Amino acid sequence: MLIVLAQSLLQVESNCQTGEWISHGGDLKNRRFAEDEHLISVWRAPHLREKWSFDAGADISATPAIYDCVVYFPSWNGLVFAVTIHGELLWSTNLTEITGVATLSRTIPAVTEELLLYGLLGPARGVALHRKNGRMVWMSEDLDETPLARITMSGTTYDGAFYVVWGSSPSIDPKRGLAFIGTGNLYQIPSDVQDCLNRNANSSDCYPRGVCDDAVVAVNMPDGEIRWCNRLGGNDVWRLACDTNPPPANCPPEPGPDYDLGESPMLLTIPSRFSKNKFQDILVTGQKSGIVWAHDRDDGSLAWEKTAGPGGFVGGAIWGAATDNHRVYTNIANSDRATFQLVPSGGSTTAGGWVAMDAATGRIEWSTANPHSARAYEPVTVANGVVFCGSFDKDGHVLALDAESGRILWERTTGSTVYGRLSVGHECWFVGTGYSRDPLGAALGGTPGSELYAFCV
Repeated sequence: MLIVLAQSLLQVESNCQTGEWISHGGDLKNRRFAEDEHLISVWRAPHLREKWSFDAGADISATPAIYDCVVYFPSWNGLVFAVTIHGELLWSTNLTEITGVATLSRTIPAVTEELLLYGLLGPARGVALHRKNGRMVWMSEDLDETPLARITMSGTTYDGAFYVVWGSSPSIDPKRGLAFIGTGNLYQIPSDVQDCLNRNANSSDCYPRGVCDDAVVAVNMPDGEIRWCNRLGGNDVWRLACDTNPPPANCPPEPGPDYDLGESPMLLTIPSRFSKNKFQDILVTGQKSGIVWAHDRDDGSLAWEKTAGPGGFVGGAIWGAATDNHRVYTNIANSDRATFQLVPSGGSTTAGGWVAMDAATGRIEWSTANPHSARAYEPVTVANGVVFCGSFDKDGHVLALDAESGRILWERTTGSTVYGRLSVGHECWFVGTGYSRDPLGAALGGTPGSELYAFCV
């Protein structure tokens, strides 16, 4: 009996060294790809079952981190949690109490051996908690002193540094010494630039060098200098208040469409188009316009682009794509309820959906409509031939698709809106529910939730 127990403990200890999900995209490449997961499969996915659920007390919209057989995540009540992969609470911490500021986090923690690194939803600070007990180790100064500045997306940790920007999770290329991010729209522009735009039919040539709105940006990690940036948005000066009637006097004459780079860049390698037996390192990111872009990592030159589906005020492609190095998978939220043409069926929908593209060319292989006639804001995740996704309906459907065909393999309800990101590890996938406390979530029709679910084979 003791020998069996010892062997079991060793087995558990060994298993804890795999199945890690340590950042928004799971790894430094931001691929949202559970590469170590082998038990979840196309054949086993139809038999997924709820193993446990944990009540966090309020909405959960961040990707759960997984490290050392523990799941770490924040809730919209200002608490952060550490729960074992069996659903048992290890500890919880109140961010307001330990930081001394009224705050919360909506970011997945970037995980190191000792620390959990969170971004705060105002003031814009980073905070480090001890991974084993949740005690605060340090809190940064304000990263941006603008009163309403906040950190919405998760940071990435590498080589002793924490790379964080308000709205994009950096992917890290150690070979090139680069961090890659996506940016959003401008809020205002100088009058001389506006005059130029008025004279030149909104030409992007009017913008000074170094303006990197709606762009993919390569940042030199040692000194923070921009190595290159590639603007993808044209003229996109936008603020939420400019959609009111009448708009404020300080709005631009023609507010832009708010086409942020809604998905953090993913790093992958594809066969070279120019030489046999050679390869090209690229980054791929989706935009709220519905366009997915692939760029060369060295100079930002375009490798391919593809319109995956309709764009919209809230997407388009939003929150996170995934890749298994063969295909690129993305959601299309379709927030504006436009006509979404499906491939290869030739049908259409005004709901959201999910799209798979050839990673080397961008060719669309399949697109699947959300069967619940709802938008699809939740980012996708892929594991061993299975794509996991969620539906923004009041019943909170979550689904598993065949990565090769887009066929729905499994689905079930969670009881409340699913806006949360999901992670995969240890033969399970983890997802939170609820999106009502964010004003945008309430405006979109999000319903309250509080459960973290583990669905396992």
